Amino acid sequence: MQLLGAAEVRELADGLGLRPSKQRGQNFVIDPNTIRRIVRLAQLQDGDDVLEVGPGLGSLTLGLLAAGHRVLAVEVDAALAGALTQTVERQAPTRARNLTVVAADALTLDGALLTSAAAEEHAPGSALPAALVANLPYNVAVPVLLHLLAVLPTIARVLVMVQAEVADRRAAEPGSRTYGIPSVKARWYGEVRKVGTISRNVFWPVPNVDSALVRLVRGAPPRTTATRTEVFAVIDAAFAQRRKTLRAALAPWAGSATAADAALRAAGIDPGSRGESLTVEDFARIAQHGGDGSG
Repeated sequence: MQLLGAAEVRELADGLGLRPSKQRGQNFVIDPNTIRRIVRLAQLQDGDDVLEVGPGLGSLTLGLLAAGHRVLAVEVDAALAGALTQTVERQAPTRARNLTVVAADALTLDGALLTSAAAEEHAPGSALPAALVANLPYNVAVPVLLHLLAVLPTIARVLVMVQAEVADRRAAEPGSRTYGIPSVKARWYGEVRKVGTISRNVFWPVPNVDSALVRLVRGAPPRTTATRTEVFAVIDAAFAQRRKTLRAALAPWAGSATAADAALRAAGIDPGSRGESLTVEDFARIAQHGGDGSG
């Protein structure tokens, strides 16, 4: 199967009259070797159905199909969504039956919508995806990833290409300068690692920043009687003002500084510490031990 290079990407864009949109984060990979590397680092299992968000002109889609996977591609740009099937039929006619295209915003996705879309296209053997592999638009990478992990529990493996700075925050460890809300929330779902960097020169148009690859392997969430929503509320409050101690930062969440102090001590956390020193398990214990949600 021939993957898309620079000439093919530009030819497809010209045929669609496409001018890449910065608002939608449209930077298309033009290097086949980069696509092969992404697919390899995704560590997909044989038979994995793969969700791809923002397939664009189809570079990564073709790479995933070439590796033998069924792909459910979600594209917010209706023109690109409409053209993707034609591109695959031309470049890889024997694999076209393994592609389902959904024209939708990834932030509106859930299992019911994906199942319905596959049924409408009569996709043979389609199932909810076991993996997410995507070149996520920079401006929505964090909310899209957290949303999909929440609504699609079948996703066991993730490999996403994001802005390098976002990747650093995602993979940051407690105590580091870049550790924050995205770092903690991602770890609710599993182990997170930065597994590679991507030069800006493999994209068209060339973005102003480099990219990186982040892998997540889903695991069991922390053991707690608190819900994910309750734990995430504590995380949001703890990082709302990073320079404050947890006793002060969590006062609005708990209802008062005194209540926050009590919840922290019950969870075995020093009230004088700060959010960037805590693990997701720590936040789960805090959520379990206090706070009336006021404020």
